[in-house]
Amino acid sequence: MLFALLSTTIALSQEQEKKITRADLPPAVEKTVADQSQGATIKGFSQEEENGQTYYEAEMMVGSHSKDVLIDKAGAVVEIEEQVPFDSLPVAVKQGLQEKAGSGKIIKLESLTKHDKLVAYEAKVQTNGKKREIQVGPEGKPLDHEE
Repeated sequence: MLFALLSTTIALSQEQEKKITRADLPPAVEKTVADQSQGATIKGFSQEEENGQTYYEAEMMVGSHSKDVLIDKAGAVVEIEEQVPFDSLPVAVKQGLQEKAGSGKIIKLESLTKHDKLVAYEAKVQTNGKKREIQVGPEGKPLDHEE
């Protein structure tokens, strides 16, 4: 029974996001990718289904940091997750993240921008070999809901 449940869960999550090639992108999405990826190295693309909507994600490297751009089928940028150095953050954001991380170590940090507005900072935290994600708002305060 557990195996059947796990198989179903895995199948559902794979249907929600699938790897695609650049040639699979609609023309409007391709144009946005070209604009957003100037000076970057593209690592890959995926197509995602969320709440009945289709989105495309371009994963890229800009210099030594990652940048993931989520684009709707009309070519509009919905969300950007971009890796940022911890030292570049305002003091309040550093404190908020360290508070939420507790004894865990922050191993990756990204800014989260939606519709051209910084909405959160998201960190991957490792504690005793386990990884989890935490978020704080642009001022370092806890969020009412995850972005």
